[in-house]
Amino acid sequence: MKASTFQTLIIGLLCLAVAGLSGGLYNQYQRMAELQSTDTQHLQTLDTLQRDANALKDAQEKLQYALKDLKQMVDTGEQQANTLDPMLDQWAQEIQELRDGLAARATEADLTALRARLEQVERQLLDLKTQPSPPPPNSSATKPKQKARPKPVPLSPPFSVLGVESRGSERFLAVAPPDSRSLMDVRLLHSGEQFGAWHLKVLEPNSAIFAVAAQPDQTVQLP
Repeated sequence: MKASTFQTLIIGLLCLAVAGLSGGLYNQYQRMAELQSTDTQHLQTLDTLQRDANALKDAQEKLQYALKDLKQMVDTGEQQANTLDPMLDQWAQEIQELRDGLAARATEADLTALRARLEQVERQLLDLKTQPSPPPPNSSATKPKQKARPKPVPLSPPFSVLGVESRGSERFLAVAPPDSRSLMDVRLLHSGEQFGAWHLKVLEPNSAIFAVAAQPDQTVQLP
C-alpha cells in the first residue's frame, strides 16, 4: 500500500473519530442542558414548596394561638357557669317561693283590686302624657301688682293769691297773707322768688307751681 493511501486512510479514520466525538459531545451538551433546565425547574418547584410550607407554618401558628384563646374563653365560660349556676338555682328557688307565698296569701278579690288599681294608674299616666303642656306664664301675670301710689294731698299755701300783674313783658304773681286787707301786705312774686317756704318755680297762664321743702311741687290755681 502506498504511503499516500495509508495517510489518506488514517486521516479519514481520524475524521470519523473526530466526527463521532463531536456528535457525542453535542449529545452530552444537550443532555447537560436538559439536566440544567430540569434542575432549574426543580429549584423553582422547591422554592414554591418552601414558600407554601412557610405559609402553612404561619397558618398553623395562628391556629394554635386561636385555639389557645378559645380554650381560655371556654375555661373562663366554664368558671362563670360554675359560679352562676348555683346563683341561678338559688334565684329560681326564691322566685318560686315568692310565687307560692303570693298565691297562698292573695285572694281573687285582692288580685282584682290590684288589677283595677294598675289600670287606673295606667290611665292617669296616659292622660298626663296626652295633656298639652301649659303655656309659659306671662311676665305681666307673674309680676306682682304694684300698689297705686296715693296721690299727695295738696297743701294749703300760707298766702292768698290775688291775681297776676304784668309789668312790661314780665308777669308777677300777687299774693298776700291770709285775711289781710292792707295793700301794704301785697307782694309781687317773680319766678324764683319765695313767700315763706314756698318758692315760685313757674307761673303758668292758669296756675302757679311752687316748690316746697320736703314736699312735692304744689300747684295753686289762679283766680
